[in-house]
Amino acid sequence: MWFEQLYVWLLCLEKYVIYPAVVLNALTNDAFSLSSQKKLGIHCDVLMMTMASMKLLRSSFCNPTYQYVILSFTVLFFQFDYSGISETFLLDFFLMSVLFSKLWDLLLKLQFIMTYIAPWQIAWGSAFHAFAHPFSVPHSAMLFIQALLSSFFSTPLTPFLGSAIFMMSYARPVKFWERNYNTKRVDHSNTRLDSQINRSTGADDNNLNSIFYEHMMRSLQQSLCGDLILGRWGSYSTGDCFILASDYLNALVHLVEIGNGLVTFQLRGLEFRGTYCHQREVEAITEGVEDDEGCCCCCEPGHLPHMLSFNAAFIQRWLAWEVTSSQYVLEGYSISDNNAACMLQMFDLRKMLITYYVKSIIYYLICSPKLEDWLRNESIQEALHLCTAWNYVDRDPGVFNVNIDEDYDHCLKGISRASFCNAYLEWTQHCTGKRTKPVRSDGDSPLVTLCFSLSIFGRRALGTATHNMSISLESFLYGLHALFKGDFRITAKQEWIFEDIDLLHKDHFTSSDEYEDPEILYSAISSHEQTMVICHEGDPLWRQSILSNAEALLALRHVVDDGVDEYKIIMLHRRYISFKVVKVNKECVKGLWAGQQLELVFLQNRNPERGSIQNAKQALRNMINSSCDQPIGYPIYVSPLTTSYAGSHKQLKNIWGGPISLENLNMWFTSRWQKLRKGCTGGNIDDSDCGGASSASSNNYAGNTTQSVSSKQTTAWRPHAVASLTAHQARERREQRSCPVQARSSPSEIQRPPATTAEEGNTTDTQSTSSVNIAIGPSVSHGSQMTRVTPQFFTSTLKGLCKAHAQKLPLFTFGTWVPLARATTCS
Repeated sequence: MWFEQLYVWLLCLEKYVIYPAVVLNALTNDAFSLSSQKKLGIHCDVLMMTMASMKLLRSSFCNPTYQYVILSFTVLFFQFDYSGISETFLLDFFLMSVLFSKLWDLLLKLQFIMTYIAPWQIAWGSAFHAFAHPFSVPHSAMLFIQALLSSFFSTPLTPFLGSAIFMMSYARPVKFWERNYNTKRVDHSNTRLDSQINRSTGADDNNLNSIFYEHMMRSLQQSLCGDLILGRWGSYSTGDCFILASDYLNALVHLVEIGNGLVTFQLRGLEFRGTYCHQREVEAITEGVEDDEGCCCCCEPGHLPHMLSFNAAFIQRWLAWEVTSSQYVLEGYSISDNNAACMLQMFDLRKMLITYYVKSIIYYLICSPKLEDWLRNESIQEALHLCTAWNYVDRDPGVFNVNIDEDYDHCLKGISRASFCNAYLEWTQHCTGKRTKPVRSDGDSPLVTLCFSLSIFGRRALGTATHNMSISLESFLYGLHALFKGDFRITAKQEWIFEDIDLLHKDHFTSSDEYEDPEILYSAISSHEQTMVICHEGDPLWRQSILSNAEALLALRHVVDDGVDEYKIIMLHRRYISFKVVKVNKECVKGLWAGQQLELVFLQNRNPERGSIQNAKQALRNMINSSCDQPIGYPIYVSPLTTSYAGSHKQLKNIWGGPISLENLNMWFTSRWQKLRKGCTGGNIDDSDCGGASSASSNNYAGNTTQSVSSKQTTAWRPHAVASLTAHQARERREQRSCPVQARSSPSEIQRPPATTAEEGNTTDTQSTSSVNIAIGPSVSHGSQMTRVTPQFFTSTLKGLCKAHAQKLPLFTFGTWVPLARATTCS
């Protein structure tokens, strides 16, 4: 937007021109006064001037948001109110910056206290809160003194057990060292095989959902610094805390360090399915205040367009947070989870799933590049010899069922080769027809035998995982989830599969839509193979695909949490997600975190329903407390300290033009110099060969005469100088080139041979290889003498240009002007 560009340029003017000029001017002027006065000694004065100037310059570069306030108070206080105590402008500016930071902390603490204990929005989380609130009123003066001391020592004010009684905690640094957080994702890459198969370690929602916050952190790493500079998050400073809230993603972003063109932050992801208190605070953030038209408790006069009513404005002022952006767009994934039990409750739906399961096995078998090797494998052919007979029947009541198998033979009570061909031979032949190298696919072919045996194996693996109780929905879902994990239980009759274990790697499934036409089904499976990732969420491929911005993903999740045992089909689609950016009072965050540490670590209050974590919408108490480090809080993901750079933001890069570095300056000057050389030598500016013709002509130049450039060299730098000519124009151009060139210092003239018959048939390439006789460019040696540059030369050049314009000859570069000038001079 235009106002964002204007804001960025004004910010650049402020932080790179105005404030550095003010500091350097004050440093220059005050250096002379301090050198003459020598109040604290020459060494101490120089040290203080250096420290003050460096601190002010760094503040102007890294945090220019509040510098205008500090500069204004410095001028007003030390030049008008108390000019007698001024100690040079530079030191006054430095002292006022320190004082301003303390006063700003005091203001934030007072806002937090007033908001937290306001009587019209009391949120008592326990009986102790109701008892402590009246007793805190007589100690308001003591509370104000504590706020002053805590601002001076930079310590947080903590509500005691979440009540209205505040206590001063110990000092904590704004910037802190990195630590190893306990939110590491658990998947198949860091757990034992026994845990993956039997106990399903890490199968809870919180562990599986943490990957979305990791992807969100990667997206913020690319855009956060640029969005802050563009003003999309409002005003910011070191230590500020923001909450990004959407339908299911809620994360706290902590700005740990702000530099010149970089921001170091930390992201803390909260639970998807939060508690009751968590949901109430999310609703307070997402609810709209534009519909509130009340003025007081008795009337509703409404409000002006694009403005809040009196009630809404009053409520928003008494909050410890504010919405700075209602539509902040960030790249992420839309998550849809459907209950698998509801989708597969009916037998017809399970039958459809098994049908597509078998068709998928056939598809991936035929599309495999190792199909011909499997068909020629004698061990596999010998193991499948029994399946070649048309009367072969596989009867297993625990695996095959008339309700879920499309090729079930009612008479034979099982799956026969004939029933398999009736159901799947058309699909097998269609997939075979798509192969570049044809394979025999009739009913008696080895391919059909292999497809039949592999389909039996796939269904038997599913039946084994369901403990031969596929008729039951719970057992069916359990077996389906086991196959998603890769848990294949091989019986003795199926050991032929170990001849090539790649036969097992056909664990892709298609959607449950109806694809009656084989062509449509084949196209759908091919499309899903290219655009969709289908695997278990514990597979490292799932995390890798999300962090690589895969378009779509699908998985089957088994959730066991709080007595809930269900299976969900998870579908992800990459898109842009809209968030609300909420700026939270940083003293509120520091105070609530310190209060939780006091209560849990020192007072040992382990009650999960303690009053200090109950919802308080005016301070977002539950969301802030749950985002604290484990074991104080319970975030599902805490990122390491991550740095976002302004150069990685595409829109900001288009406004600023990228960072200024020695490498970029060298590339810029090199590209400009190459374009200048090409323009002077008559080459095309977009050509990658820079000055090849000029260097060649300077090497071939001898004495005081000009030599024509060879045809090979000329073609290398003049392929785009002229366009194709008609036969009449080419003949006229060759007649013009037959005239000699008038050199300045040489009486002799260079004679060219007349044009041959072969040359008459050529157009662009022929004339471009023989028309350049004068080398013009910076690579010509100093002693070389060029064509005589006189007023007559420019007059003849203009005439040549006019003549070329009349003949509609193309004139693209300066290299085409010289032959025209020569031709006009000859005429």
